[in-house]
Amino acid sequence: MTTVVLDAGAMIALERRDTRMLALADELHQARRIGYVPAGVVAQTWRGSARQHATVRLLRAGAVRVDPLSEDVAYRLGLLLARSDTSDVIDAHVALLARRLQATVLTSDPDDLTALDPTLTLVTV
Repeated sequence: MTTVVLDAGAMIALERRDTRMLALADELHQARRIGYVPAGVVAQTWRGSARQHATVRLLRAGAVRVDPLSEDVAYRLGLLLARSDTSDVIDAHVALLARRLQATVLTSDPDDLTALDPTLTLVTV
């Protein structure tokens, strides 16, 4: 398994108990590999609901690391948005993080991410 970055769609699929996402979550736990999620994705999807058991498990176990939105990252996101003529900061953070880690993105919005960086490896969930 390669390094993965989860976008909001992947986190929602996990919450909805999508079998592929549950299998990935188990693989992250068993393989002791690390996935990543931008802090903004957590903010977009977190509701503190009991339905988010799988999400809590990933985050609390350290199987998925939350990448912060630092000042340096904010500047790089702004430049990426300007170059791609797009405006979604969270998608830009997903794309920037995936590029930095050379990771596969688990996404429900492949078109939006391709507009930001057509070289990303995407898996639609």
